[in-house]
Amino acid sequence: MPPHCDTMDGPVVKAAKRALDTGNVNFILPWVPKEAEYDLKKAFEKTLRVRKQGREVAELADYWFFETAVRLHREGEGAPYTGLKPAGLDWGPIVLKAEKAIEKGDAKEVIEVISHAVEEELQKRFKHAMAWRKYDENNVDAAREYIQAMLGFVLYSHNLYTYIKGGKEHGEEKKGYEH
Repeated sequence: MPPHCDTMDGPVVKAAKRALDTGNVNFILPWVPKEAEYDLKKAFEKTLRVRKQGREVAELADYWFFETAVRLHREGEGAPYTGLKPAGLDWGPIVLKAEKAIEKGDAKEVIEVISHAVEEELQKRFKHAMAWRKYDENNVDAAREYIQAMLGFVLYSHNLYTYIKGGKEHGEEKKGYEH
């Protein structure tokens, strides 16, 4: 699944559309790093000039501007740009809930869904390990099954905790998000 910001209905393209519709580049600038502002402003100015030449030219110019904005955004994340993806991709339940939480100013529903998913997955892995725990020490295949199940639970727990406590997305490692 491509990153959310690489889609035609993602937040970067939405901001780029708003910038073009209003003639105000400031709607898209926050989505790129400061070092990319000059390039994005130049692309914005060119796009606005070219858009005046007709509908088809404007559509092509807009698409080029969207690609430029997304490419610069991805570069700012240290991630590759692999092209714009179509609108309407299925992001599962969290992306839309998280966006709505920001709009409403309440993260309760997102927290509940994620907490339930974490609990469900940990319980599943734990039960799998427990099912293999009392193996016959003379059955090496069963012992291996237990070791794999046990390590699956332990390492999944560790990796999940590590990501929760230190996972950085969209440049959070560059500056703290405590305000």
